[in-house]
Amino acid sequence: MSALFSPIKLRGLELANRIMVSPMCQYSADNGAANDWHFTHINMLALSGAAMFCIEATHVEPIGRITPGCLGLWDDATESALKPILASVRKHSKAAVAMQLAHAGRKGSSHRPWEGGQQIPLAQGGWQTVAPSAISHKEGEAPPAALDAAGLTRIRDAFVDAARRADRLGIDALELHGAHGYLLHQFLSPLSNHRTDQYGGSIENRMRYPLEVFEAVRAAFPADKPVGVRVSATDWVDGGWDLEQTIAFAQELKRRGADWIDVSSGGVSPLQKIALGPGYQVPFAQAVKQAAGLPTITVGLITEARQAEEIVASGKADMVALARRMLYDPRWGWHAGAELGGQVSAPPQYWRSQPSTQKELFGKTTFGAR
Repeated sequence: MSALFSPIKLRGLELANRIMVSPMCQYSADNGAANDWHFTHINMLALSGAAMFCIEATHVEPIGRITPGCLGLWDDATESALKPILASVRKHSKAAVAMQLAHAGRKGSSHRPWEGGQQIPLAQGGWQTVAPSAISHKEGEAPPAALDAAGLTRIRDAFVDAARRADRLGIDALELHGAHGYLLHQFLSPLSNHRTDQYGGSIENRMRYPLEVFEAVRAAFPADKPVGVRVSATDWVDGGWDLEQTIAFAQELKRRGADWIDVSSGGVSPLQKIALGPGYQVPFAQAVKQAAGLPTITVGLITEARQAEEIVASGKADMVALARRMLYDPRWGWHAGAELGGQVSAPPQYWRSQPSTQKELFGKTTFGAR
Protein backbone atom coordinates (compact mmCIF):
# COMPACT_ATOMS: atom_id res chain seq x y z
CA MET A 1 0.00 0.00 0.00
CA SER A 2 1.25 3.48 -0.84
CA ALA A 3 2.29 5.50 2.21
CA LEU A 4 1.42 8.72 0.38
CA PHE A 5 -2.11 7.45 -0.14
CA SER A 6 -2.62 6.22 3.41
CA PRO A 7 -5.03 8.14 5.68
CA ILE A 8 -4.03 10.52 8.43
CA LYS A 9 -6.07 12.10 11.21
CA LEU A 10 -5.39 15.63 12.47
CA ARG A 11 -7.51 16.17 15.57
CA GLY A 12 -11.06 15.53 14.30
CA LEU A 13 -10.17 15.90 10.62
CA GLU A 14 -9.67 12.65 8.71
CA LEU A 15 -7.71 12.92 5.46
CA ALA A 16 -7.67 10.17 2.84
CA ASN A 17 -4.06 10.84 1.78
CA ARG A 18 -0.94 12.78 2.76
CA ILE A 19 -1.06 15.43 0.01
CA MET A 20 -1.89 19.09 0.59
CA VAL A 21 -2.17 21.89 -1.94
CA SER A 22 0.07 24.50 -0.39
CA PRO A 23 -1.29 28.02 0.19
CA MET A 24 -0.30 30.17 -2.80
CA CYS A 25 -0.83 33.92 -2.93
CA GLN A 26 -2.75 34.97 -6.04
CA TYR A 27 -2.51 38.76 -5.54
CA SER A 28 -5.89 39.09 -7.26
CA ALA A 29 -8.42 40.10 -4.59
CA ASP A 30 -10.53 43.27 -4.66
CA ASN A 31 -9.92 45.19 -1.43
CA GLY A 32 -9.28 41.86 0.25
CA ALA A 33 -12.36 40.17 -1.23
CA ALA A 34 -12.15 36.97 -3.25
CA ASN A 35 -13.54 37.13 -6.79
CA ASP A 36 -14.02 35.03 -9.94
CA TRP A 37 -10.29 34.31 -10.17
CA HIS A 38 -10.37 32.70 -6.73
CA PHE A 39 -13.51 30.79 -7.70
CA THR A 40 -11.66 29.26 -10.65
CA HIS A 41 -8.36 28.72 -8.84
CA ILE A 42 -9.78 27.14 -5.68
CA ASN A 43 -12.33 24.93 -7.43
CA MET A 44 -9.70 23.71 -9.90
CA LEU A 45 -7.18 22.69 -7.24
CA ALA A 46 -9.84 21.24 -4.96
CA LEU A 47 -10.09 18.53 -7.66
CA SER A 48 -6.34 17.85 -7.72
CA GLY A 49 -6.53 14.59 -5.78
CA ALA A 50 -4.96 16.18 -2.69
CA ALA A 51 -6.83 15.39 0.50
CA MET A 52 -6.51 18.99 1.69
CA PHE A 53 -6.44 22.32 -0.11
CA CYS A 54 -5.14 25.33 1.82
CA ILE A 55 -6.44 28.75 0.83
CA GLU A 56 -3.69 31.28 0.26
CA ALA A 57 -2.34 33.63 2.94
CA THR A 58 -5.51 35.35 4.12
CA HIS A 59 -4.70 38.58 5.88
CA VAL A 60 -6.35 39.62 9.11
CA GLU A 61 -6.34 43.39 8.56
CA PRO A 62 -5.89 45.68 5.54
CA ILE A 63 -2.40 46.89 6.48
CA GLY A 64 -1.43 43.26 7.01
CA ARG A 65 -1.60 42.55 3.26
CA ILE A 66 1.54 42.00 1.24
CA THR A 67 0.05 43.75 -1.80
CA PRO A 68 -3.17 45.64 -2.57
CA GLY A 69 -4.35 42.45 -4.31
CA CYS A 70 -3.94 40.11 -1.35
CA LEU A 71 -6.83 38.12 0.10
CA GLY A 72 -8.30 39.14 3.45
CA LEU A 73 -10.84 38.05 6.04
CA TRP A 74 -11.46 41.06 8.26
CA ASP A 75 -15.07 42.14 7.71
CA ASP A 76 -18.45 40.97 6.47
CA ALA A 77 -17.63 41.82 2.85
CA THR A 78 -14.48 39.69 2.74
CA GLU A 79 -16.29 36.87 4.53
CA SER A 80 -19.28 36.97 2.19
CA ALA A 81 -17.06 36.90 -0.90
CA LEU A 82 -15.76 33.46 0.04
CA LYS A 83 -19.17 31.87 0.65
CA PRO A 84 -20.12 30.98 -2.95
CA ILE A 85 -16.62 29.70 -3.66
CA LEU A 86 -16.67 27.34 -0.72
CA ALA A 87 -20.23 26.26 -1.52
CA SER A 88 -19.07 25.21 -4.99
CA VAL A 89 -16.07 23.34 -3.59
CA ARG A 90 -18.28 21.42 -1.16
CA LYS A 91 -20.67 20.52 -3.96
CA HIS A 92 -18.04 19.00 -6.23
CA SER A 93 -15.04 18.02 -4.08
CA LYS A 94 -14.39 15.91 -0.99
CA ALA A 95 -11.13 17.70 -0.21
CA ALA A 96 -10.78 19.31 3.20
CA VAL A 97 -10.37 23.08 2.98
CA ALA A 98 -7.85 24.80 5.22
CA MET A 99 -6.99 28.48 5.38
CA GLN A 100 -3.68 30.16 6.16
CA LEU A 101 -4.12 33.24 8.36
CA ALA A 102 -1.41 35.85 7.93
CA HIS A 103 -0.08 39.34 8.55
CA ALA A 104 2.71 40.68 6.35
CA GLY A 105 4.18 43.10 8.87
CA ARG A 106 7.06 45.07 7.35
CA LYS A 107 6.79 43.17 4.05
CA GLY A 108 3.43 44.77 3.34
CA SER A 109 2.59 47.70 1.06
CA SER A 110 4.31 46.06 -1.91
CA HIS A 111 3.52 45.86 -5.59
CA ARG A 112 2.36 42.52 -7.00
CA PRO A 113 5.24 40.28 -8.12
CA TRP A 114 4.46 40.79 -11.81
CA GLU A 115 4.59 44.56 -11.16
CA GLY A 116 8.09 44.33 -9.71
CA GLY A 117 7.27 43.50 -6.08
CA GLN A 118 8.90 46.63 -4.66
CA GLN A 119 7.55 48.67 -1.75
CA ILE A 120 4.77 51.12 -2.64
CA PRO A 121 5.49 54.62 -1.24
CA LEU A 122 2.78 56.31 0.80
CA ALA A 123 2.43 59.00 -1.87
CA GLN A 124 1.63 56.33 -4.45
CA GLY A 125 -1.08 54.53 -2.51
CA GLY A 126 1.03 52.51 -0.08
CA TRP A 127 0.45 52.27 3.64
CA GLN A 128 2.46 52.49 6.83
CA THR A 129 3.62 48.99 7.72
CA VAL A 130 4.16 47.67 11.22
CA ALA A 131 6.68 45.25 12.72
CA PRO A 132 8.31 44.24 15.99
CA SER A 133 11.00 46.88 15.42
CA ALA A 134 11.40 49.88 13.13
CA ILE A 135 13.83 48.04 10.86
CA SER A 136 13.29 47.98 7.09
CA HIS A 137 13.19 44.65 5.29
CA LYS A 138 15.87 45.88 2.93
CA GLU A 139 17.98 48.96 2.38
CA GLY A 140 16.14 51.89 0.85
CA GLU A 141 12.69 50.95 2.04
CA ALA A 142 10.65 53.10 4.42
CA PRO A 143 10.89 51.59 7.90
CA PRO A 144 7.88 50.01 9.59
CA ALA A 145 6.39 51.43 12.77
CA ALA A 146 7.34 49.43 15.84
CA LEU A 147 4.23 47.90 17.37
CA ASP A 148 3.13 49.18 20.76
CA ALA A 149 0.91 47.35 23.24
CA ALA A 150 -2.28 48.56 21.57
CA GLY A 151 -1.04 47.41 18.16
CA LEU A 152 -0.11 43.98 19.47
CA THR A 153 -3.56 43.57 20.98
CA ARG A 154 -5.28 44.78 17.81
CA ILE A 155 -3.47 42.28 15.61
CA ARG A 156 -3.95 39.38 18.00
CA ASP A 157 -7.65 40.16 18.14
CA ALA A 158 -7.75 40.41 14.33
CA PHE A 159 -6.36 36.87 14.08
CA VAL A 160 -9.08 35.71 16.47
CA ASP A 161 -11.81 37.47 14.50
CA ALA A 162 -10.56 35.93 11.24
CA ALA A 163 -10.51 32.47 12.86
CA ARG A 164 -14.13 32.87 13.93
CA ARG A 165 -15.12 34.04 10.46
CA ALA A 166 -13.27 31.06 8.96
CA ASP A 167 -15.25 28.72 11.18
CA ARG A 168 -18.52 30.36 10.11
CA LEU A 169 -17.46 29.73 6.51
CA GLY A 170 -17.02 26.03 7.30
CA ILE A 171 -13.22 26.00 6.99
CA ASP A 172 -11.93 22.63 8.20
CA ALA A 173 -8.50 23.67 9.51
CA LEU A 174 -6.33 26.73 10.04
CA GLU A 175 -2.64 27.34 9.52
CA LEU A 176 -0.93 30.38 11.05
CA HIS A 177 1.73 31.89 8.81
CA GLY A 178 4.86 32.13 10.94
CA ALA A 179 7.29 31.89 8.02
CA HIS A 180 8.76 33.67 5.01
CA GLY A 181 9.59 36.90 6.79
CA TYR A 182 6.03 37.92 7.61
CA LEU A 183 4.94 39.37 10.94
CA LEU A 184 5.04 36.33 13.23
CA HIS A 185 8.38 35.30 11.74
CA GLN A 186 9.60 38.87 12.25
CA PHE A 187 9.03 38.44 15.98
CA LEU A 188 10.90 35.13 16.01
CA SER A 189 14.01 36.21 14.12
CA PRO A 190 16.73 38.24 15.85
CA LEU A 191 17.41 39.84 12.47
CA SER A 192 14.07 41.66 12.54
CA ASN A 193 13.27 41.77 16.25
CA HIS A 194 15.43 44.22 18.22
CA ARG A 195 12.89 44.87 20.96
CA THR A 196 14.03 45.34 24.56
CA ASP A 197 10.70 44.53 26.23
CA GLN A 198 9.12 41.15 27.00
CA TYR A 199 8.79 40.43 23.25
CA GLY A 200 12.46 40.75 22.33
CA GLY A 201 15.94 39.56 23.21
CA SER A 202 15.94 35.94 24.39
CA ILE A 203 14.33 33.19 22.35
CA GLU A 204 11.66 32.88 25.05
CA ASN A 205 10.76 36.53 24.58
CA ARG A 206 10.89 36.42 20.75
CA MET A 207 8.55 33.41 20.77
CA ARG A 208 6.14 35.06 23.18
CA TYR A 209 3.94 37.01 20.76
CA PRO A 210 3.59 34.27 18.11
CA LEU A 211 2.66 31.87 20.91
CA GLU A 212 0.11 34.33 22.28
CA VAL A 213 -1.46 34.62 18.83
CA PHE A 214 -1.54 30.84 18.45
CA GLU A 215 -3.14 30.36 21.86
CA ALA A 216 -5.81 32.96 21.08
CA VAL A 217 -6.63 31.39 17.70
CA ARG A 218 -6.65 27.88 19.14
CA ALA A 219 -9.11 28.98 21.82
CA ALA A 220 -11.37 30.69 19.26
CA PHE A 221 -11.49 27.84 16.73
CA PRO A 222 -13.60 24.72 17.45
CA ALA A 223 -11.80 22.14 19.55
CA ASP A 224 -12.35 19.34 17.01
CA LYS A 225 -10.78 21.32 14.15
CA PRO A 226 -6.98 21.32 13.77
CA VAL A 227 -4.70 24.36 13.82
CA GLY A 228 -1.16 24.16 12.47
CA VAL A 229 1.68 26.63 11.96
CA ARG A 230 3.97 27.24 9.02
CA VAL A 231 7.52 28.08 10.06
CA SER A 232 10.78 28.99 8.42
CA ALA A 233 13.28 26.52 9.85
CA THR A 234 16.19 28.83 9.06
CA ASP A 235 16.74 32.38 7.86
CA TRP A 236 19.72 31.17 5.79
CA VAL A 237 21.66 34.07 7.36
CA ASP A 238 24.34 33.80 10.04
CA GLY A 239 23.00 35.02 13.37
CA GLY A 240 19.37 34.59 12.32
CA TRP A 241 16.60 32.17 13.21
CA ASP A 242 17.77 28.57 12.83
CA LEU A 243 16.73 24.94 13.15
CA GLU A 244 17.56 24.68 16.86
CA GLN A 245 15.27 27.62 17.63
CA THR A 246 12.60 26.21 15.32
CA ILE A 247 12.58 22.97 17.30
CA ALA A 248 12.21 24.91 20.55
CA PHE A 249 9.29 26.84 19.03
CA ALA A 250 7.67 23.63 17.78
CA GLN A 251 7.95 22.10 21.25
CA GLU A 252 6.18 25.10 22.75
CA LEU A 253 3.48 24.93 20.08
CA LYS A 254 2.95 21.25 20.86
CA ARG A 255 2.38 22.10 24.51
CA ARG A 256 -0.30 24.54 23.42
CA GLY A 257 -2.15 22.07 21.22
CA ALA A 258 -0.75 22.62 17.74
CA ASP A 259 -1.73 19.87 15.31
CA TRP A 260 1.05 20.18 12.74
CA ILE A 261 4.16 22.12 11.79
CA ASP A 262 4.50 23.04 8.12
CA VAL A 263 8.25 23.44 7.66
CA SER A 264 9.60 25.88 5.08
CA SER A 265 12.53 28.31 5.30
CA GLY A 266 13.84 31.78 4.50
CA GLY A 267 12.13 35.05 3.66
CA VAL A 268 13.13 37.39 6.47
CA SER A 269 16.23 38.87 4.84
CA PRO A 270 17.36 39.64 1.27
CA LEU A 271 20.83 38.49 2.41
CA GLN A 272 19.69 34.87 2.59
CA LYS A 273 21.77 32.27 0.76
CA ILE A 274 19.53 29.27 0.11
CA ALA A 275 20.97 25.89 -0.86
CA LEU A 276 18.35 24.83 -3.41
CA GLY A 277 17.81 21.28 -4.60
CA PRO A 278 15.05 18.65 -4.86
CA GLY A 279 13.45 18.25 -1.44
CA TYR A 280 15.98 20.64 0.08
CA GLN A 281 13.74 21.42 3.07
CA VAL A 282 12.83 17.83 3.93
CA PRO A 283 15.69 17.45 6.48
CA PHE A 284 14.28 20.40 8.41
CA ALA A 285 10.86 18.76 8.64
CA GLN A 286 12.46 15.48 9.66
CA ALA A 287 14.45 17.13 12.45
CA VAL A 288 11.37 18.95 13.78
CA LYS A 289 9.29 15.76 13.65
CA GLN A 290 11.89 13.76 15.54
CA ALA A 291 12.58 16.40 18.20
CA ALA A 292 9.10 17.81 18.78
CA GLY A 293 6.95 14.76 18.10
CA LEU A 294 4.45 16.75 16.07
CA PRO A 295 3.10 15.81 12.64
CA THR A 296 5.09 17.68 10.04
CA ILE A 297 4.33 18.84 6.51
CA THR A 298 7.28 19.34 4.20
CA VAL A 299 7.51 21.63 1.18
CA GLY A 300 10.00 22.80 -1.42
CA LEU A 301 10.88 21.32 -4.82
CA ILE A 302 8.82 18.18 -4.29
CA THR A 303 7.73 17.36 -7.83
CA GLU A 304 7.61 13.60 -8.41
CA ALA A 305 5.25 10.97 -7.02
CA ARG A 306 7.97 8.54 -5.97
CA GLN A 307 9.91 11.37 -4.33
CA ALA A 308 6.84 12.23 -2.23
CA GLU A 309 6.23 8.53 -1.50
CA GLU A 310 9.77 8.06 -0.18
CA ILE A 311 9.48 11.12 2.08
CA VAL A 312 6.33 9.81 3.76
CA ALA A 313 7.23 6.10 3.71
CA SER A 314 10.59 6.75 5.37
CA GLY A 315 9.02 8.86 8.11
CA LYS A 316 10.83 12.05 7.18
CA ALA A 317 7.52 13.92 7.18
CA ASP A 318 3.87 13.03 7.64
CA MET A 319 2.56 14.98 4.64
CA VAL A 320 3.83 16.80 1.58
CA ALA A 321 2.54 20.16 0.36
CA LEU A 322 2.92 21.12 -3.29
CA ALA A 323 2.61 24.61 -4.72
CA ARG A 324 4.11 25.47 -8.11
CA ARG A 325 3.95 21.86 -9.22
CA MET A 326 0.20 21.87 -8.60
CA LEU A 327 -0.20 24.98 -10.73
CA TYR A 328 1.69 23.29 -13.56
CA ASP A 329 -0.12 19.98 -13.11
CA PRO A 330 -3.52 20.58 -11.44
CA ARG A 331 -4.19 16.82 -11.44
CA TRP A 332 -0.89 15.89 -9.76
CA GLY A 333 -2.70 13.84 -7.14
CA TRP A 334 -4.44 11.78 -9.82
CA HIS A 335 -1.20 11.10 -11.62
CA ALA A 336 0.57 10.20 -8.37
CA GLY A 337 -2.26 7.82 -7.49
CA ALA A 338 -2.03 6.15 -10.89
CA GLU A 339 1.74 5.71 -10.49
CA LEU A 340 1.68 4.51 -6.88
CA GLY A 341 -1.49 2.43 -6.89
CA GLY A 342 -3.47 4.87 -4.75
CA GLN A 343 -7.06 6.01 -5.05
CA VAL A 344 -8.33 9.57 -5.27
CA SER A 345 -11.75 11.18 -5.14
CA ALA A 346 -13.08 12.63 -8.39
CA PRO A 347 -16.49 13.86 -9.55
CA PRO A 348 -18.48 11.33 -11.60
CA GLN A 349 -18.27 13.58 -14.65
CA TYR A 350 -14.56 12.69 -14.81
CA TRP A 351 -14.68 8.96 -14.03
CA ARG A 352 -14.16 8.00 -17.67
CA SER A 353 -10.92 9.99 -17.84
CA GLN A 354 -8.79 7.38 -16.09
CA PRO A 355 -6.44 5.34 -18.32
CA SER A 356 -7.58 1.84 -19.19
CA THR A 357 -4.71 0.49 -17.12
CA GLN A 358 -5.87 2.38 -14.02
CA LYS A 359 -9.43 1.21 -13.54
CA GLU A 360 -9.23 1.53 -9.76
CA LEU A 361 -7.81 5.07 -9.61
CA PHE A 362 -11.19 6.54 -8.64
CA GLY A 363 -12.42 3.38 -6.94
CA LYS A 364 -15.03 3.17 -9.69
CA THR A 365 -15.34 1.25 -12.90
CA THR A 366 -15.86 3.25 -16.07
CA PHE A 367 -19.55 3.52 -16.86
CA GLY A 368 -20.81 2.94 -20.36
CA ALA A 369 -22.32 5.46 -22.73
CA ARG A 370 -25.80 5.16 -24.15
